[in-house]
Amino acid sequence: MTLPHGDDTRTQAIDALVEESPSALRHVDGSASTGSATEATSSVSPLRRRLVRWAAPAIVVLVASVTRLWNLGSPHSLVFDETFYVKDSWTLWNLGYSSEWPAEADTSFNAGLTHIFTTDPSFVVHPPLGKWLIALGMAALGPESSVGWRISTAIVGILGVILVMVIAKKLFDSTLLSVIAGGLFAIDGNAIVMSRIALLDTYVMFFALLGFGAILLDRTWMERRLGEWVRRRTDAVGSTDWGPSLWWRPWLMAAALAFGLASAVKWSGFYFLAAFAVYTLVVDALARRRAGVFFWGSGTLIKQAPVSFLLTVPIAAAAHMTTWISWFTTDNGYYRHWADAAGNAWSGALSWVPLSVQSWWHFQSSVYAYHVGEMRPHGYQANPLTWLFLVRPTSMYWQSSANGQNGCDAASCGASITGIANPLIWWAATAAILYLVYRLARYREWRVGLVLMGMVAGYLPWMMYLQRTVFQFYTIAFEPYMILGLTMVIGLLLGDRHDPPGRRARALPFVIAFLALAALISVFYWPLWTGMQLDIRWIRLHWWLPTWR
Repeated sequence: MTLPHGDDTRTQAIDALVEESPSALRHVDGSASTGSATEATSSVSPLRRRLVRWAAPAIVVLVASVTRLWNLGSPHSLVFDETFYVKDSWTLWNLGYSSEWPAEADTSFNAGLTHIFTTDPSFVVHPPLGKWLIALGMAALGPESSVGWRISTAIVGILGVILVMVIAKKLFDSTLLSVIAGGLFAIDGNAIVMSRIALLDTYVMFFALLGFGAILLDRTWMERRLGEWVRRRTDAVGSTDWGPSLWWRPWLMAAALAFGLASAVKWSGFYFLAAFAVYTLVVDALARRRAGVFFWGSGTLIKQAPVSFLLTVPIAAAAHMTTWISWFTTDNGYYRHWADAAGNAWSGALSWVPLSVQSWWHFQSSVYAYHVGEMRPHGYQANPLTWLFLVRPTSMYWQSSANGQNGCDAASCGASITGIANPLIWWAATAAILYLVYRLARYREWRVGLVLMGMVAGYLPWMMYLQRTVFQFYTIAFEPYMILGLTMVIGLLLGDRHDPPGRRARALPFVIAFLALAALISVFYWPLWTGMQLDIRWIRLHWWLPTWR
């Protein structure tokens, strides 16, 4: 990918970001375009090129850090479901299990009375890893600090932006597109709000994205190992026709670990494991076909699928179960001794299972019953069918004030934390994802398929729970793939160095205008993402849809 050359610093800076065509996916066979565009950027000195290529990502990280850390402790009040996760995290840290709190404990907790919890176990409906991570921040900065409640989530949110850039660089082989992807994620409201509130979903996003990146690396690793195996074979007899069983796949095992950790935050992490298990088998089969393995389909199912299962499922299960160690090693967790009661223990073929494991399984069964049966109406519930269109964002916090109250100098003021994604970024990303579905059907490009598989894993399972009470902020788990999809389309618009001269010159102003407008909209919505007090009339200007009120 190259840009028209000029003598001005701005053009040279953009040129310095360009390393190779971001539109390698335009080749229908999925192969990357050959050659490097660095030859076309020879007018830029190597020193300046290196500086810009380091500086641009660094600026994105700085923006992500400021938007997530600035005034993080405000409001000094448990916000939305922080009332569950923050307090559960603190008792988990102190007792090894989540316990009950006295009635109306939020007021006392906000005031710094953080050791008024009881020892009675509390029924929690999510695995413990996310709460352990929240508790780390509280242990470091003190449970009375609202920054301590949220600092772990904020750090993970920043790391998520960095990870998006790293994955985009590997996926598109373009620093420019890497910076665009990270920048869009850094300034989007859904990502900002979910990094500033101590909820669990940002952790699901991060660990699932780690797994996604590992799957991307495993693809290259597997194809190289398969190619080496084929080259070593000089005849087509015996097992050669079926292809190899590849046991040493470190990136696949790393993906299993990451997806297992995602499931240890929320059960929805298991969907990423399942979706990408199917994806890797399809990729393995197609790679065998390209390599000339005769029985490429059956060889994948018979020889590689069992191996891949052993390389992933036990690791993911071990990662998940490790986070429950404190529940097993303490005596007062919820349902900890359920199987010890008369008539509860399993009999027959399963009677050998340890009672603690039986009790844990009963706990999980009760949690599952809660999840599938949670249909109590909520003012901010959002049907999954509406998520991609941003119909009903979640209001996390609201405080109204009249003139003279809390510094309000208007007739009426409000302080809001609302998970409204940047509308331009969100709707453009939705359009990009829909276009990529068409593009996958027409061209069968592997990069497109990989990004869409992230959407399949993070979004499609919710189609099974259309009647359940769910919220728009759950979308943070798959937002990175929306951002990657949008970035991919931007790369297609910009084209590559093989396109006719002037194409990029025509497309670049539109891309720059889009990015600039997205940044301005984020500035406009910033007060609603951070709880800043505003004149209620100014707040209403942010409600672009009637359902946003």
